[in-house]
Parts: sequence; C-alpha cells; structure tokens
Amino acid sequence: MGWDHHQQRALGHDPCFGGPGNDETILNAVARAHGRARTVVALSVVLAVMLLAARPCAFALDPSLDVSQYAHSAWKIREGFSRGAIYSIAQTPDGYLWLGTEFGLLRFDGVRAVPWQPPPDQHLPSSYVDSLLATRDGILWIGTRKGLASWKGGKLTEYPELSGQSVFRLLEDREGTVWAGSIGVPPPGRLCAIHNGSVNCSGEDGSLGIGVFDLYEDQKGNLWAATRDGLWRWRPGTAQFYRVPGEPDGHLGLAEDDGGAILVSTSSGVGRLVGGRIEAYRLPGTAQQFHGRRLLRDRDGALWIGTPDRGMVHVHDGRIDVFGPSSGFSGGAVNDLFEDREGNIWVAATNGLDRFREFAIPTYNQNQGLLNSTVGTTLADKDGSVWLGTYDGLNKWSDGQFSVYRDQSVMGASATAKQNGKIRGSGPYPMLQDSRGRVWITTLREFGYIDNNRFTPARAVPGWIVLSVAEDNASNLWIANQEVGLFRLSSQGKIQQIPWEGLGHKDHASVLAADPLQDGLWLGFSRGGVAYFRDGGIRASYGLADGLGEGKINSLRLDQDGTLWVATEGGLSRFKNGHFATLTSKNGLPCDAVHWSMEDNDHSFWLYMPCGLVRIARSELDAWVASVDKDQITTRMVQSTVVDSSDGVRAVAEANTVGPQVAKATDGKLWFNSHDGVSVLDAHHLALNKLSPPVHIEQITANHKTYAVTSDASGNVRLPPRVRDLQID
Repeated sequence: MGWDHHQQRALGHDPCFGGPGNDETILNAVARAHGRARTVVALSVVLAVMLLAARPCAFALDPSLDVSQYAHSAWKIREGFSRGAIYSIAQTPDGYLWLGTEFGLLRFDGVRAVPWQPPPDQHLPSSYVDSLLATRDGILWIGTRKGLASWKGGKLTEYPELSGQSVFRLLEDREGTVWAGSIGVPPPGRLCAIHNGSVNCSGEDGSLGIGVFDLYEDQKGNLWAATRDGLWRWRPGTAQFYRVPGEPDGHLGLAEDDGGAILVSTSSGVGRLVGGRIEAYRLPGTAQQFHGRRLLRDRDGALWIGTPDRGMVHVHDGRIDVFGPSSGFSGGAVNDLFEDREGNIWVAATNGLDRFREFAIPTYNQNQGLLNSTVGTTLADKDGSVWLGTYDGLNKWSDGQFSVYRDQSVMGASATAKQNGKIRGSGPYPMLQDSRGRVWITTLREFGYIDNNRFTPARAVPGWIVLSVAEDNASNLWIANQEVGLFRLSSQGKIQQIPWEGLGHKDHASVLAADPLQDGLWLGFSRGGVAYFRDGGIRASYGLADGLGEGKINSLRLDQDGTLWVATEGGLSRFKNGHFATLTSKNGLPCDAVHWSMEDNDHSFWLYMPCGLVRIARSELDAWVASVDKDQITTRMVQSTVVDSSDGVRAVAEANTVGPQVAKATDGKLWFNSHDGVSVLDAHHLALNKLSPPVHIEQITANHKTYAVTSDASGNVRLPPRVRDLQID
C-alpha cells in the first residue's frame, strides 16, 4: 500500500502499483467519450488495469535501518479516523486494506476509511470484528465475536460450526486450507480447518482450554496454535503440546527466529521454544523488560514486537530500537501486525492505525549516533569511511556505525575529553583528504589536519571562517577564508596569502576546485561569477553574460575530461571548450537553484535543489550536451526524476556556506547534509516503486447526480447526453 505521496483518493495512487498517473488516462478516456448523443464511459481500460492488482510486490523494509528512519504515518481514533479500536488488518487483491474494529468493518484506501455494510438481506454474526484474512482466491474471511463469515462476489457466507465463538485468529496455510482459532465464552474454544467447503473442528473436548490466541505456520509447514497454557504443534502428524506456565493473558504472538525456532510473546518479553521448553529469547543491547503482545518477522528478517503500552520494539541487524507514543505512535495496546504486499508494516492499535514504510533516501541523525543532527560538512575517506562534521563534534561512519573522533593529540586529557568529538574544545569540520591521506579540518580556532587520530595545526592559517579547500597537482593546498582571502600552503609548509581585493573581487570565493589537467584553480564567488587562477593571477573570469548561471556559486566539480560543472542559484552550468551553457527550469528542471551536483557510478547526475533531489540520466544529459556542442542550442529539454520530501529528502532553500556538502563513498553511495542529519543515496537500491497501479472506480457523478458503477453488455457505463460536470471517485 502506501498512498501518501500525494494523498489521492483513488487506489491508482498506491505506490505498490506505481503511484499517481493512471487516473489521468481514465479521465482522458472519459473526455474522449463525450458526444452529442449519449455519453459513454469506457471501463474496459479500467478493468484491464485492475488486473494488475493481482501482481504481487516483492518490496520490503531495509533491515539495516532503525524504525525511526522509516516514514511513519498515524491515523488516530481521537482525530476521527474510526469509531473504535482496530483489532485486525487484511489486504485484498484489489489493494484495499480492511480493518476490523469493535464497531464493524472498514475499507481503507490510504486516505478514507469507509464503513462496510453487507447487502440488506445479509449480515455479519457480530459487528465486533476480531480477525481478518484475505486468502489467495480473493475471499475475505471475517472473524467476529459471535462467529465466522466469508465474503466474495457479493455473497456473505456464515459457518455454523463457529456460531457463538469469538474467532480470534485466521490463517491460510500453504495448501490453501483456512484455519480459524476461536475463544469460547464460556469455554471451550475451537480450532477449525476449512477446505473446499468442508469444516472440521477440534477442541470440543476442552483440549484447547479457553481457546486459540494465535496461529502460525513455520518454514517447514508446521502449524502452531498458541493457547493460554502453552503451545500446540498441531500438524503435520500427531498434535503435541508444550506447556508455558505463568501467562494468564495467553500467548498472543508467534514467530520464528533466524534458525527456525518458534518465538512466543510473553509477559516478560519474548520466549523461544528449544528442546521442548520455552526459554528467554535474548534481545541485543538491552536488559529492559517489556510485555510482548504481537510478533511479526518481516520479509527481510527483522522482528517486530507489539506491546500493550510501549508501542513497537524493532529487532534488526543485532540492534534493538523502540518506537513509542513519544515518537508519534498512535498509542495503546498493539492488537495486530501486518506486512502488505510492498513490505510496509501496519500496526493495529487500541488508539489508531500506524504504518511504517521505507524512504527512498534514509537519513541518519542523533538517534543513530551522530553527535548533533546539524551536519556542517561531509567527506569521503579513501578507506571507505565517511567523516561528518557536526555542530557538536566529529563523527566517522565505518563498518555500519558511527564512532566519535578521539583526539589523541590532547596530552593529559581525560578519556572523556579525548572522545567527545572535538579538537581543543571546538567542533571540527572535515574539508579535504589530501594525496597523503591526511584529513584537513577547520574549527572555530584552528586549521590543520588529522593523521592517525592526531591533530596537527597549520598555525599560519586561521581557522575561522574556512569555506573550501582544494589540492593541486603539486600537493599545494588552496584555502578560501571568507574574511582574509585565499591562502596557498605549499607541500613544504610555506604560506602565501592573497586578499580578495587582489583577485579583483569585492566578495569572497565560496568554493574552490583544482584543475588537474591544466594545473590551475577555479574559484566560485559568493555574489556570482567564476574565475580561473594560474601562475599567481586570474587568467579568465566568467559571469552571467558568458552563459554562467546567475547568483551565488554553490559548488564546483570537474569531470575526468576537464569539463567544469558549476552549481549556481540560477541553474547547473557546464564549461567546456571555453564556453558556458546552463540547464534551468526552461530546460525542464523542476526549479532553478542548484546546491550541488554529483555523478553516480552509473554516470547519472544528481542535483540537490530547493524542490528536492533531482536525477538526470546520462542519456538525457548527453543529448543536451550534444545539442550545445554541435548546434550551439542550449534550449533542448531534459527529462528528470524528482525525489522529494515524501521520499525522505528534505528541501533546503539555500546551500550551506561551508563545503563539502556531498561526498561519494568508495561503495558509490552519496552522503549529503540535510539540515536534520545526513542522508544517504544508494542509486542501486532506491525504494521507489515502478509497478503500474490498479484503478477502482467507486462512483460516477454527472451533473451533480450519482450513478451506479455498473456496466452494460458491452462493458460500458452509460451517462445522459450533454454532461458538463463529471466527477469520478
């Protein structure tokens, strides 16, 4: 599921089936059908598209991420989402979610929860719905407080074998048999197998006690049933019982661990069935006690534990994290956990409905170990790690986790002082790794380098305010200091200072880039314009009149062939063969300002812009470049893809003044600052859905009159002539 990209009402906006788009096709078909005689809405296209609903999705949540890094949505009862507590969730082949509540059944399209009512001559055994199941043949099974019913093709079927029983759990096994576990009030409860119309029940002899609280089929095909007193391995073969004492509320959750052992939720957390006995299942990194209520192991192996009062516990990759009411969880006891066809996790709780889905671009912040979520600079190390300068100190990402910089140069300092991520009390910003592997950093007080975790200052270069650093072919460092000018630090340690006025500018350079092919230095200025510096002076200057984008220069980047790419407030500019050309919104970009650009390992270009993160395929860029180079035509349109806030990318109006703001690690991932942490783009594993969506038309309103969505023999819905106001829901 996952319709929240644009909060549209049609199922065509379920990202599991490709997101927005197909509604326009339907509307165009309707518009073409208008005529002077009778208006006909052709539903053959709709029906063809709806067949795609049966195509399964294979998406899942990235298990390396904490639950707080997923996109979370909550629909709360207090805010009018539903009348009462939600107890169960199912998804039918048409993409709808069905929610079982204490006041009946809801059909949810991602925006609206619509109460479902059977035809007037049919009724559910009870309006209190405890369990739901959508089977592979398209039947919706509905377990209520007073019995079981199934719904398909407009017909509701009841099962007298479970009349008066509270059907608490439903499961379809790999052979297509539907299992219904019930609670008897008064006891006993039952476990019934339904297959090809026949119903066979067990438990009338009291062997199940009050009844069945959960059902689970393991990887080997064993069927497990949880009761108040313990666990039944029901089939295949002879049923076997494993007693679990001391759990008066019953065992409400079953799952498996990585090795195939059965997990059971308990009042003290989670237990594991080993050697016929339940032992404590040790969770990583915590000694905290909590009451386990519902369990779900998702497709990628992460374990989700629903609790009665603490929200969700998430166990993944040897770590554990909690998402509770203080994090935005709807609150109350967790009644059901459900993984939909695209891998989103849904939580039915006493106070509402919650969903967790993966962002295309995840973000890391203090919850994952950053010293501060405001990141100043990001620098990729040659050893595969990534340096991050935050407002409160220096972090390093390596081996899947963040560490804090240990300043070994502080003699006599306490261990805490050495490990606080700061250098002599100041937060360092990594700027550049030189050809010798040293990481050059700037602080409020000093400029220098880190080598083997020891900081060495370059005392002749002031630290405040260094904006950019570059290294040329001769291993000279070039340092742009906002206040005092351009510094050259030679490989022998000699210092040369050039004030900005000496370069013919009243403003300062905001970014530098060394040109390895020409042995020169490019400077981009804060008020616009770029200059080429070589042999001690400016050799060329370029501005708006030369085709450069207008406004501040935010970043400079050189290709291997010497092409210069300039990110400006007025677009992305390219300099080649002495000429500038600029891509802007007039060429099809979603907006104009570009904070930075970076090429991924597939040679696509990524632009960070105020409207989001924008991808331009290499083929699109090459076509534009060819138009510029061969025909001197800069107006060619380019197609681009925008990844925005709904995909996890935070929009930023202005680029940061200190760089680098983006880094490409040795594994090809792009790390970039996002004002609320650092975001990571893996171009090969974007959680974007490209499957076509199903479309379901619920009603048609023509000239303010509603018409039933029923078709004639030719597959068309007929409307009266001269329709001028048409609405399709």
